Amino acid sequence: MSHSTAFLPLIDRCWVLTGPTAAGKSNLAIQLASTINAEIVSMDSMAVYQQMDIGTAKPSPEQQQIIQHHAIDLVPPDQRFSVAQYLQAAHQAASEIHARGKEVLFVGGTPMYLKGILRGFDPGPPADWQFRQQVADDVRRYGLEALRERLWQVDPLTAFRLHPNDMRRMTRALEVAWATGQPLSHRQMQLEQRHAAENCKVFWCQWPRQALHRRIDQRVTDMFTNGLVAETQALLDRYQTLSPTAVKAVGYAEVIEHLQQRIPLSDTITAVQTRTRQLARRQETFLRGLGELRSIPMTELAHVRQQCDFVLRLVDGK
Repeated sequence: MSHSTAFLPLIDRCWVLTGPTAAGKSNLAIQLASTINAEIVSMDSMAVYQQMDIGTAKPSPEQQQIIQHHAIDLVPPDQRFSVAQYLQAAHQAASEIHARGKEVLFVGGTPMYLKGILRGFDPGPPADWQFRQQVADDVRRYGLEALRERLWQVDPLTAFRLHPNDMRRMTRALEVAWATGQPLSHRQMQLEQRHAAENCKVFWCQWPRQALHRRIDQRVTDMFTNGLVAETQALLDRYQTLSPTAVKAVGYAEVIEHLQQRIPLSDTITAVQTRTRQLARRQETFLRGLGELRSIPMTELAHVRQQCDFVLRLVDGK
C-alpha cells in the first residue's frame, strides 16, 4: 500500500496526550476522554499489531469498554505497517468521531506518529524499483562517493544532513527529486511549521527521571508476571517470523532471545528494563524538541482527576 499525497496536520481539530512509556497516559486518557466526551485514537506503533497485548501495554478490555479506542489491533504481527498507513487510519477515525459529534483524543508516544498528527506527513512518491536498481548499479561501478556528489548537486541540504555511507536514504532523496522535480529537503521544510503551545491542546505527561525509572521497572516486572513469555511463544508458534518492526519491539525482542538462545529469565527482565529506560529517554529528547507541548507535572500522589483538572485549566487559560 503506497501513498504519494501528503497528510495535513490534525492539531487544530483534536486533543493530544503524549509522554514516554510508562508515564500513566492510559489512565489519564480515560479520565480526560470521559470528561470532554472524546473517543481515543492510539498513537502507538506496537498497539497496531493484533495478539501483541501484554508487551505493548495495550488498553485493557475494561478500558476499551469505558471509552471507544481506535488504531489498535489493525494488522497481524507478521505484516509491515507504515507511518502513511497509520495516518490514513488516524485521519479516517478522526473524521468518523467528529461526525458523531465527539472530541478526538490522540494518546501515545511513537515519535513519527505524533509528528504526523502535529505537523503533517509527506510520504513522497511510491518506490521506483527500476530507478533504485540503476542507482545501485552506478554505486557498484563508480562508488558511494559518486552517489553523494550527485545528491550534493540535486539536494545539498539533504546531502549535508545524511551520513556519507547512508546509501538507502541518499537513494531515496534522489528518487524523490527525480520523480517530483522537488528536492526532498524542500518538501520536508513545509512540514516543520510549529504552532504556539497555547493555541494547541497538546499535553506531555512529564515525570522526574528517577520516578519514571521506578515505574518502568515495575511495569516490566508486571508484564513478565502477566505472561509476556507465553504471549511471545504463542506469536512465534503461530507466525514463525514477525514483521521487522514487531520483532524488534522492546520486550518481545529480548524474550525471543531468551526463548531461542536460552538466556536466563532474570537477565532477560533486566535487559528489557534497561532498554525500556533507554526508549523513554529517546522519547523525552524528541518531545523536548516540539514547541506545541505543554507539560503536566506527574507525581505518584496526584490522582488522575487532579491531573485531568490541571489539563482543563490550561485549556481554559486559568
